[in-house]
Amino acid sequence: MRSTYLIGFLGIVACAAPASAQSTGTVNINGSVADRCLFTTPSATISVGELAQPGSGTNAGRLDASKLDGQTRNLVGWCNGTAATMSVEALPLLNIDFTAAAPTGFDRRVDYSAAAVANAATATDTSVGAAGGGSAVSVGMFTGNVAVTLSSSSSPTSGLLVAGTYQGQVIVTLTPNVSFGQTSQ
Repeated sequence: MRSTYLIGFLGIVACAAPASAQSTGTVNINGSVADRCLFTTPSATISVGELAQPGSGTNAGRLDASKLDGQTRNLVGWCNGTAATMSVEALPLLNIDFTAAAPTGFDRRVDYSAAAVANAATATDTSVGAAGGGSAVSVGMFTGNVAVTLSSSSSPTSGLLVAGTYQGQVIVTLTPNVSFGQTSQ
């Protein structure tokens, strides 16, 4: 009987013994990040007040360029791709109260140049001439300020400015140029 128990015990031990070879499985993890740009502070305002020169001299009532030239405001943004670009479009300041053609000797438009600087790259445009923005420049991967500065302001005929409210815009566009497609495995 003792041998019957011993044989049964040895049989149980043999079945419970670990295998001599291991086997490994793998779980692969894949992901991606889209190439994109974003303004975290997408707008700023330049309020210059009276655009015309004061006084009673020959320049009174004409554009005071010092009100616009040198004005700078910061937008804040980022791009996470190495081939990102930035472009600028300067839209003139137009009198929104007087929309007819200005009489001889008067102007209802103020033109200027705009420059935006991000990641040591400068994009420019002028509001004079054809519609559409200036050429795009490479800004690559960056995060931080996009400094927008105005310069070279003028009116078409250097005439007297028509009374009213003037509005214009500088549009800065950040563009991601590379898009790595999603892969699945």
